[in-house]
Amino acid sequence: MMMQLSVLVRWLLLLCCHCSCINAHQINSLNKLINSRRSQNPPDPRPWVGLDEKIKMMMHDHHGVYTANQYGLKEADKIDGLPGQPREVDFDQYSGYVTVDPKGGKALFYYFVESPQNSSAKPLVLWLNGGPGCSSLGYGAMQEVGPFRVSSDGKTLVPNKYAWNNVANVIFLESPAGVGFSYSNTTSDYANTGDRSTAEDSYSFLVNWLERFPNYKTRDLFLAGESYAGHYVPQLAYTILSNNQNTSQTKINLKGIAIGNAWVDESTGTLGIYDYLWSHALNSDETNAGIHKYCDFVSGNSSNSSKCDQYQSQGFDELGNIDLYSVYSPLCNASAASIGSVKDFDPCSEFYVNEYLNLGEVQKALHVKATQWSACSNVGWTDSPITILPIIKQLVARGTSVWMYSGDTDGRVPVTSTRYAINTFKLPVETSWRSWYSSSEVGGYLVGYKGLTLITVRGAGHTVPSYQPQRALTMISHFLQGKLPPSS
Repeated sequence: MMMQLSVLVRWLLLLCCHCSCINAHQINSLNKLINSRRSQNPPDPRPWVGLDEKIKMMMHDHHGVYTANQYGLKEADKIDGLPGQPREVDFDQYSGYVTVDPKGGKALFYYFVESPQNSSAKPLVLWLNGGPGCSSLGYGAMQEVGPFRVSSDGKTLVPNKYAWNNVANVIFLESPAGVGFSYSNTTSDYANTGDRSTAEDSYSFLVNWLERFPNYKTRDLFLAGESYAGHYVPQLAYTILSNNQNTSQTKINLKGIAIGNAWVDESTGTLGIYDYLWSHALNSDETNAGIHKYCDFVSGNSSNSSKCDQYQSQGFDELGNIDLYSVYSPLCNASAASIGSVKDFDPCSEFYVNEYLNLGEVQKALHVKATQWSACSNVGWTDSPITILPIIKQLVARGTSVWMYSGDTDGRVPVTSTRYAINTFKLPVETSWRSWYSSSEVGGYLVGYKGLTLITVRGAGHTVPSYQPQRALTMISHFLQGKLPPSS
């Protein structure tokens, strides 16, 4: 197992050279996590649901989690207008800090956009980006599902007509502390972050945010996110459902979760990567045959570790200089970069967002402390189970709607990995594999299992809404309505 982890680390390091710099931060974040497992933080084979002693303690604690007086803070958080935004903005925006640990001085930053039409009747969506340690503001809000995209000048915003606040009221949470504008006055918190503390803090954020926005207390809540949010989202959902059993605690009306290109299981995930590369003509027949012969990702035991290492290394070399997060997309060419249409993916977007969020007038408008904002942060990760499948299985058993969606041009957390993971559940099929449509075109493919839906988004990379915003909006609209997208 350690040999295969070390090989995966080597692969991720090589990808930093091969992929576009737009995704380098996310690669480095996952690389750091896996690299740490080779020494002080080996992977824990126990499922996360067996590691939640703190959650159980909170359930039996009469006082529940920390809840502060939020009087007047909603009004203080209202954004008058973001610098460079379009003239006519017909929805309310809020941003600010929510304290989740007063003793340590830990506060999480959020950006919230209400729906322009009939917001009081629409559900609440909490969006989380992964990494671990990457910003939901910089990725989710500014490059994916938020109401604006940043122009190539790094100073002005263009409207995103496919924003998810068309169908929901959306919170973007920068989590854990140390990511983006979120912070802690206890610096040791940055080196002692992990899956459990992130779930606990995100839950504390929600409880306090609902006190600040009491009109949303009874609203249907959906959790969504991508990549390492394949950990964040199911774990937070489990935390919510566990704490809902505490009669003295705020009951959160969780309805469902949607996770995109989600890293949920290391064995099926790693095998799925190599099979995807071969099936998309990115690796040779010899490489794929060697990996299947000598690498046993499922049990963690290889019949010949050196041979496994050899064929994986060969696979790395065969990739060439491509963006593995979207195997058919161009790399960033700064001299030719520009944002014309929201529908046209710009691989240099992260540069524009970084420039914009570091403008003094932007940080002032967002009500944040002046700081050097970055897309991803070097937070230490102290716990990360090798699989999240047991917790997803529990959510399905409890009746929580679970959608796992996948952009089909992502080679980093590909659709093959997601399919292999879902297949381990052995769920009965209720809706056979079929195409679904968005704007008279095939938007992707889906299969409905009992309690879980797998849905692909055609032509989308790792960050699905960045590549196919209209199809992503069609998908999430139907998810929130609890029905599958149309078959014609």
